[in-house]
Amino acid sequence: MALAPAIVRTKYWHRLDDGRIQCDVCPRACKLREGQRGLCFVRARENDEVVLTTYGRSSGFCVDPIEKKPLNHFLPGSAVLSFGTAGCNLACRFCQNWDISKSRELDTVADAASPEGIAAAAASLGCASVAFTYNDPVVFLEYAIDVADACRARGIKAIAVTAGYMCPEPRVEFYAHMDAANVDLKGFTESFYADTCAGHLRPVLETLEYLRHETEVWFEITTLLIPGLNDSDEEIDAMARWVVERLGRDVPVHFTAFHPDYRLLDRPPTPPATLRRARRIAIANGVRYAYTGNVHDPEGGSTYCDGCGVRVIWRDWYEVGDYRLTDDGRCESCGTQIPGVFAGSAGTWGRRRLSVRLAARRAARVGSETRSRLESGVSTDTDSYSYPDPAVVRE
Repeated sequence: MALAPAIVRTKYWHRLDDGRIQCDVCPRACKLREGQRGLCFVRARENDEVVLTTYGRSSGFCVDPIEKKPLNHFLPGSAVLSFGTAGCNLACRFCQNWDISKSRELDTVADAASPEGIAAAAASLGCASVAFTYNDPVVFLEYAIDVADACRARGIKAIAVTAGYMCPEPRVEFYAHMDAANVDLKGFTESFYADTCAGHLRPVLETLEYLRHETEVWFEITTLLIPGLNDSDEEIDAMARWVVERLGRDVPVHFTAFHPDYRLLDRPPTPPATLRRARRIAIANGVRYAYTGNVHDPEGGSTYCDGCGVRVIWRDWYEVGDYRLTDDGRCESCGTQIPGVFAGSAGTWGRRRLSVRLAARRAARVGSETRSRLESGVSTDTDSYSYPDPAVVRE
């Protein structure tokens, strides 16, 4: 039996002269009549306003290495509590998480947790941050903002893993609550975005420029290279030049490998050589921190000092090894500051992944505490319960 979704009011919408309501969260600008949902599926018109229908619901929680987001310059080696909901405001034919982002079944968001509960779980698990991922947090921004605030109150960082496809006004509010972001720059042509993602390139570039020039949010860029669609030398060269000219040389860029999925099954997996080629092109254009991802490639996954050339962080896939930075992120050999967010020595989480079932654990704890209270004659009002430690399933 599906859990009833939590519905909350939203504010980024306006009425049209024809009686429809336009959602103003992203450039898709869905125009809705009563009872209709936007393309994202989770924002809908109900009772003559736009509401979010998945507040407090998740498609699952998992503790990941921060390098999996990927973020290589943000608290290296640390653990991050990752979660998503359902729905997405793009329609990428190659979506690697399509069972979540394209879900039209509310059973997908069957794990429930309050913002305070998520923050408590992250603290209990020793996570330095919480990441909104698996689907784009733009579509559940009200929930993401509340979770971010609850985490910050406990000293836990908030991370958005996003396509950056949103309108200016909500963008300002959203990133005021974020500490870091990884933005998927899915390609560097309008035709790729239109034909493969049912979107547009310009709003994503505007988000990247906003992050660089108007916020203190640490961000990195990821491009999934798909053979024959966005992996040409010319396109990678143009993207790298734009990054250096408009964002600066210090923004890390990740090139990751595609595997056939969802509605793009006629393309082969990305050869590792393509990722290495893209990294070389980016470096030749002045990108100081270009990385390969989703492959075993210690050279392409490691960080090198721009001052003396010494390898300061060894990585292979999501594993962090030899670490030669000071507590504040300076090269131990020459003192050059490596851009990013650093706090002491590298974490030791490694490549582990832990699936976490918050709702199941909460139900078990509440049942046990309720029985104890009944036996002792104490009130069983559960509103006053502190959020329990999460259940952990080792994979």
